[in-house]
Amino acid sequence: MHRLDLADPAFSTRSDAVRVARAAHWAAATPYGLAVLRYREVGQLLRDRRLRQGSHAWPLTHGLNGPFARFWRRSVIGQEGAAHRRLRDLAVPVLSEAFIDGMRPAFDAIAADLCEAMAQTDACEFQSAFAIPFAGQAICTLLGLPRDDWARISHDASDLGLAMGVECRRHEPVFDAACERLTDLARALVARARRGEDRDSYVAGLVARADADPETDETALLDMIVISIFGGVDTTRSQLGLGVALFIEHPGQWAALRADPALVPNAVEEIIRARPTTTWVTREAVEDFEFGGERIARGTVLHLLVHASARDPAVCDAPGFDITARRKRHFGFGGGAHHCIGHLMARTDIACALAALSRRFETLDHDGVAEWLPDSGNTAPVTLPIRYTLSRPAAP
Repeated sequence: MHRLDLADPAFSTRSDAVRVARAAHWAAATPYGLAVLRYREVGQLLRDRRLRQGSHAWPLTHGLNGPFARFWRRSVIGQEGAAHRRLRDLAVPVLSEAFIDGMRPAFDAIAADLCEAMAQTDACEFQSAFAIPFAGQAICTLLGLPRDDWARISHDASDLGLAMGVECRRHEPVFDAACERLTDLARALVARARRGEDRDSYVAGLVARADADPETDETALLDMIVISIFGGVDTTRSQLGLGVALFIEHPGQWAALRADPALVPNAVEEIIRARPTTTWVTREAVEDFEFGGERIARGTVLHLLVHASARDPAVCDAPGFDITARRKRHFGFGGGAHHCIGHLMARTDIACALAALSRRFETLDHDGVAEWLPDSGNTAPVTLPIRYTLSRPAAP
């Protein structure tokens, strides 16, 4: 079994070291437990009931004790079994396909407005000009808030994200304050729904279900709103930046998307397969068991490298970026009991953004050096300077 140093900031899930380790064995040793590298084993372990969500212990591992730590342990991420199912049952029916489809016109309008702002020049820093405001305004739409509220919500979601870094102890006062602000916002949104001033938003749907279930307490309701804001903003803005960077590296694929808008849904899946913002998900063994010829002891942490699994030659002989290809299902949104609650929202708003960008801009290119988060864990461009040409008007 090879060894991969997940603790090294320079480690990449796209590296030759990962490919060599994957060819040799389904797993590799790491400083944090086992890395699972192959598609079949990742899929099996995501559904294995002998494992629980691994990041529940993140606050304890890093000595966090404030509001965020308490929120994280209570949340749908930190719970298992019946408590976890009850929390999922609160949100999943609200985030139905019909409900999300109903927000498409709003997502389209947000994307079109941001594209028009970009079109006033021939270059921008993409994350601040499009990805971040789009994600923030999309969440405002979900919550039933004015789009102009996006900046404060996005800022608090970003601050909350500091809790997930290896230097989280240093930032604890910042993300604890953000957690409390988002909880206060959630409380105000719940009160508004109960006054009858919001009957249509995601929050209104959550409130209706929570109030009909005596086992759902108020804290669980507020936590679900906060985790939805956090996950929704972070996933969309990160995945949009990763997607645009991929299209810059593969201009032929951008031309294909522009030529055939029907490719947008498959393009979203191919972006997540090729450059997922979440490069691995974590599970923890709750009992001793045998798997794939290895003894997994209780308490062992397994990092399921969804990125490496999507490039496994056993399921993907052509590892390049091709939005026309039909692939096996990727695990970019996890799987099993902890499959991402907001996957339909993410897929839909990213699709609306890609459709608008591909209509408005004929070419995309780099306009300087991008700044990146480490290419492992949760990754994304921090800054992505780009230049572009506008689509030519259709012939009369």
